[in-house]
Amino acid sequence: MFAKHLNFTRAAEELHISQPALHVKVRKLAEALDRPLYRKEGRRLTLTPEGEAVARFARELDDRTTAFLAEVQGRSPGRVPVLAAGEGAFLYLLGEAVRTAAPRPRLVNGDRARTLTAVRTGRADLGVAVLDVLPHDLTAVHLATYPQVLVAPEDHPLAARPSLTLADLAGASLVVPPPHGPHRIMLERALRAAGVPWSVAVEASGWPLILHFVALGVGLAVVNGCVRVPEGLVARAVTDLPAVPYHAVHRPDRAGDPLVTGLLAAISSRLPPAAARDGRRASDDRRP
Repeated sequence: MFAKHLNFTRAAEELHISQPALHVKVRKLAEALDRPLYRKEGRRLTLTPEGEAVARFARELDDRTTAFLAEVQGRSPGRVPVLAAGEGAFLYLLGEAVRTAAPRPRLVNGDRARTLTAVRTGRADLGVAVLDVLPHDLTAVHLATYPQVLVAPEDHPLAARPSLTLADLAGASLVVPPPHGPHRIMLERALRAAGVPWSVAVEASGWPLILHFVALGVGLAVVNGCVRVPEGLVARAVTDLPAVPYHAVHRPDRAGDPLVTGLLAAISSRLPPAAARDGRRASDDRRP
């Protein structure tokens, strides 16, 4: 439960024990293994490689126990695949695959770091995320690449241009994600490197809320090109921002697992049209 939530309070609530009791259990397990199982990175907790290995072992042991008990009791030990991804991927990239895949996967929602942790610990069979740097310990399959686009009301002066550069955003008031997120960090670095002055109109979490604020006239926004823009808004590619690559990731030892290959095939065959032109076949694995 701690590996699932990376938060002692939420994990303890799900286990129906006190937070101090859970903290003691995790600490005693770490002492018994003589290895740290988690560390603090800023304000968040992350698993160490040893912590990921312990969580993975525990899940595999639980799966084997469940399958054994099903066999003894004469029940089917079948398991549905588990897919982890962020809000944007589920909203704009994976919806058709989730709706039509057979068996329908169980879903885990989390940001990029939590998606990778879910795959590494065995909580998810497959994860989908934007990856600028491919993880060395996971197999990555390129799905699609999108430009980054500026979203503006259709009557905004910038909406009349077929494409834009960062310089065109000078003086703009932007709707942006909260600080410390990967998209916010990337955008701030790019604007600073280009010497472009800008201001924060409002901070919002998630593409739908960001687009809602743009539609209200609060400001403009830079989003991934896979985002579906509502009526009354237009999207224009910002040509000097890096493209956004979506990858599916799984553990290398799961490469031949039908749960992984079946889910990956379902996703690859049901990508939106723009993604299908950019994506590679499911067999084009990249193993760093």
